[in-house]
Amino acid sequence: MSLVLSRLDYCNSVLFGLPTSTLAPLQRVQNVAARLVLQLDHWTPVKPALQRLHWLPVKARTEFKIATLMHAIHHQCGPAYLSNMVQFNTAESGRRQLCSSTTNAVFVVRTRTQFGKHAFSVCGPSIWNQIHPHIRNLHSAPAFRKALKTHLFLQLSTL
Repeated sequence: MSLVLSRLDYCNSVLFGLPTSTLAPLQRVQNVAARLVLQLDHWTPVKPALQRLHWLPVKARTEFKIATLMHAIHHQCGPAYLSNMVQFNTAESGRRQLCSSTTNAVFVVRTRTQFGKHAFSVCGPSIWNQIHPHIRNLHSAPAFRKALKTHLFLQLSTL
């Protein structure tokens, strides 16, 4: 199953913002993999199976991956080419200090096109700013990933 999940996760950040109809084939692959791992029949609901395996749905996996990249960038562990695309609201940034500046918020670049919303410089900061400040302020990468995954699962259960 690690082969299937690694293929689902490969470059999945480019899937951010795509309609559900476009993501549906990938979600079906993940659903089949979950049923195979748990040896469930085709008529068994898959949502409890995904929760039991602690697998996020495809759409949430893309947000998780982008948020993880943003966490690495915030702690100067991310790739330089991505770090240059985002600008945190700090005193050194030359921008007016906002109330959100103490919570590690990121300046979101405005875009005029729909395609621009898919760029990392736009989607990364917008996802990062939606995460609760308590989670954003976690310094340890494993602790951040665990708290973020729990947060995303809680969001899914309320839908």
